[in-house]
Amino acid sequence: MLQESSSNSLFAFETLESNVRSYSRSFPVVFRKAAGAILEDENGCEFIDFLSGASVLNYGHNDPDILNDAVEYLQSNRIIHALDMATSVKREFMEYFDEIILRPRGLTYKFQFVGPTGANAVEAALKLARKITGRHSIISFTNGYHGVSLGALAVTGNRYFRDAAGLPLAGAVFMPYDGYWGADKDTTEYLDRLLADDSSGVDLPAAIILETIQGEGGINPASKEWLQSLERICRKNGILLIVDDIQAGCGRTGEFFSFEFANISPDIVLLSKSLSGCGLPLSLLLLKPELDVWQPGEHSGTFRGNNLALVTATAALRKHWTTENLSKGVIETGRILMERLRQVAQSNQGSNLSVRGRGMMLGLDCSARELAAEIVRRAFKEGLVVERCGAEDQVIKLLPPLTIDRPTLQHGLDILEKSVHACVSGVS
Repeated sequence: MLQESSSNSLFAFETLESNVRSYSRSFPVVFRKAAGAILEDENGCEFIDFLSGASVLNYGHNDPDILNDAVEYLQSNRIIHALDMATSVKREFMEYFDEIILRPRGLTYKFQFVGPTGANAVEAALKLARKITGRHSIISFTNGYHGVSLGALAVTGNRYFRDAAGLPLAGAVFMPYDGYWGADKDTTEYLDRLLADDSSGVDLPAAIILETIQGEGGINPASKEWLQSLERICRKNGILLIVDDIQAGCGRTGEFFSFEFANISPDIVLLSKSLSGCGLPLSLLLLKPELDVWQPGEHSGTFRGNNLALVTATAALRKHWTTENLSKGVIETGRILMERLRQVAQSNQGSNLSVRGRGMMLGLDCSARELAAEIVRRAFKEGLVVERCGAEDQVIKLLPPLTIDRPTLQHGLDILEKSVHACVSGVS
């Protein structure tokens, strides 16, 4: 339970930090420690983390095996910053990623290290697609989210974020995502018709960018059939297919890449968030070799190729991706999560609760922003950190660490279930 104390003061944050801060408003305590799926505040109060840094911490907080490699590296006088110079740890990461992740999946990609955020990867991918094709427009989707820098924001659907741009956003055309018109409507048929019609007003784009599970947009999963149809449209029209796997990748759905289940082969894949394995900034484009048309230095960034993050990324691959144990665990834990959430929804009939998602990326749709907000507030008071997403922030998004132990998972779900019931029934 949350306890108030002067040592828990947020005064400095409220007076010194910009109004743009968000998570400190949702979770008004001062955190100081973390391990696994547990956060601890300055009072020593513990919270179960179902946020995981918005999927940055897929392997939990402070995994000791991963951090041991980082500590050893820091103590050995090795290189921390190197621009994009060749370093031994960059070579080790690329060779290991190719051996452990790409080749077993029949994938061949080149690596492009960009600035440290996912938005940097989006910007580079859009720029490259335009350079390759000579076309200027990008097709994105309703409820898509790709970042808040100007290029990434142009392909982001949410009006709240778009309104903060300060100037007109250009270069993107939005199409309906899978399920946007209902489960019985295949929205790729609409897209295919528009692209085939020279009088539709929709020019052939340089690329189509999408998330296979829309995260900030409300945990909207695309079906295998829809993704395969989209890939066929791209191949037919010479359009590059970009999969933004920044939030849904690195094992969140059970497989390393979220698109594997659909047997598609994106031209460009974007990775960040959990790529470093421990919360250090690292961002990456995987691009098919024939698409690497960059001239030296044509796209740059001071902090691309974070060497310490490459060390921890390699350690995470070594620990979690040389066997199928993690993948199998995610699938089983995801099944438990889905079943429990469905029970919560069914036991609160009349409240319009519904569940969707895949793997360990699930959402409880509360239909109303106010109900979702109250559930999240109440859950936090009981010791659970969980956030909202969706066009109206009406969806409670569950992203526990992939490595969460079963008792902690169940305890977190107990808190969530209790909070939902109390808020739906109006218990004070």
